[in-house]
Amino acid sequence: MKISYKKLWIMLIERNISPVTLRRELNIATGTMTKLRRNEEVALSVLLRICEYLDCNIGDICDVVRTD
Repeated sequence: MKISYKKLWIMLIERNISPVTLRRELNIATGTMTKLRRNEEVALSVLLRICEYLDCNIGDICDVVRTD
């Protein structure tokens, strides 16, 4: 199984928030942003900070995708 952050990118576009703004506002490391773009695992604490910033639930920014 794999994680997808497609919902996060869609939400940022809908709210007119750039990834750079998100990174700066939440002080997210550039390496972590790269992991998000590559749909790699990131720390739960980062995802929770993003959810708090966007006022949403974790399921609103990511999905688990089967890789059969």
